[in-house]
Amino acid sequence: MEIMKISKEAAWDIRHRVMWPDQDLAYVKLQDDDNGIHYGLFAEARLVSVISLFTGPSGAQFRKFATLQDEQGKGYGSELLRYVINQAQATGASKIWCNARKNKSPYYRKFGLEETDRRFMKGGIEYVVMEKYFDE
Repeated sequence: MEIMKISKEAAWDIRHRVMWPDQDLAYVKLQDDDNGIHYGLFAEARLVSVISLFTGPSGAQFRKFATLQDEQGKGYGSELLRYVINQAQATGASKIWCNARKNKSPYYRKFGLEETDRRFMKGGIEYVVMEKYFDE
């Protein structure tokens, strides 16, 4: 298993296949993808999990976290998320946050993220903003 920076195009492919396969590829592209750092986890040289990290004055946000369905449940996504949380903290971010699908919030709690009162709907799916503050 290896984690490394990947191209936004490689991230788009996994995002599309896992998150929104019924939409056009353009649906998974982010306007600020050029400003993000895209990470991928490779298992036996196959890209199986992706996540994109964006840093700014309000902290670091991870977005479009996806693991191929046939590779889920093997710990790859968890390993990648831990890595990205550590990367965000290493950059000096005061917190890390995400827009989590509401039904996935228990997963993110295992990594120390907590639900906020900010919620919204997208594509018929309920989301909640979750965040974790880093100790000074």
